[in-house]
Amino acid sequence: METGHEVLVALARRYAFGDIAALVNDAEVGRICEFGQGLLELDAEDFGSLEISERLKQRALEARMPQSPREQPRGALASLRPAYSLLLEVIAARWQRREMAALVAAIHIASEYLPLLIWEPVLGHAGDPARLTHFQHSRFGQLDDRECPHNRTEKSSAARALRVISEPPAGWRAYLDRQHSNVAHAVAVCAAECRVVCAVTERLTKEQHEMLARRSAAALKFGDSAVVRLRHAAPVGHGFGVPSPEEVLEAWARTRESLSLSANGNGAGKAIMTEDGFPLPGLPSLFTALAGVPIEPATLLRDVAAELADCLTLLVGDGK
Repeated sequence: METGHEVLVALARRYAFGDIAALVNDAEVGRICEFGQGLLELDAEDFGSLEISERLKQRALEARMPQSPREQPRGALASLRPAYSLLLEVIAARWQRREMAALVAAIHIASEYLPLLIWEPVLGHAGDPARLTHFQHSRFGQLDDRECPHNRTEKSSAARALRVISEPPAGWRAYLDRQHSNVAHAVAVCAAECRVVCAVTERLTKEQHEMLARRSAAALKFGDSAVVRLRHAAPVGHGFGVPSPEEVLEAWARTRESLSLSANGNGAGKAIMTEDGFPLPGLPSLFTALAGVPIEPATLLRDVAAELADCLTLLVGDGK
């Protein structure tokens, strides 16, 4: 028969941070659980203020959006690569826990910001509004420019991106919550679909523009894929339809087939068909192909769970 301590350690290894926090009345355990739950829910706003080990905190902050316009370091606006590694780890954890609605939500988030991951090697950052200087002298965000192929929502969000650095923290956070993903879609359109002369792309070399066009087209295709569309069928307001693991795998199989046929010439099609051992096979390989650098699942959740298990073991040793 398992002891209470063994059960708690098993729960920690399954990332059941909320359950452990409810069962164990200890301040340090509570802090670790709050931190772990925030990672699992991709809710990183308070990571900087939590009393957690500096080693874990700094790794988490690399994947976090800055919460004020001038905050340093810039986290996921400097590079989205740590955020995508964390997304992969969270997707794998959600699969392990059979939490399909949360898994699909994480995939949806990954699809929304994928164009900025693609543009990162060219921009030198991940779409940081503070560094979009040459975008200010272009058609980008020009609401009355009828030649620009962006829709009204994308134009409005692009215009906001070019001025939000001077707004107060509340306005900055509202931009990140509601408009930054539209800007990501807009730059994908710039690369993959726009044929109008504009400073956004005319400063690129031919090789850079061709690379961005191929990869952005694949990102747009992924954003409209079967697995991402599951997000719009779950859960509240749509018949309470949370997909089953079998339905997720079926949608993922259709997504792989679709991208392998449409994106075969740019490496993404081959990458997504890779059997890389991930619960959704080929997803890390796809992110790697589109980023141009290796993107592998992080170990941050696992390391937080290990620290929590050690803390629980110490409590047993102390007789608490």
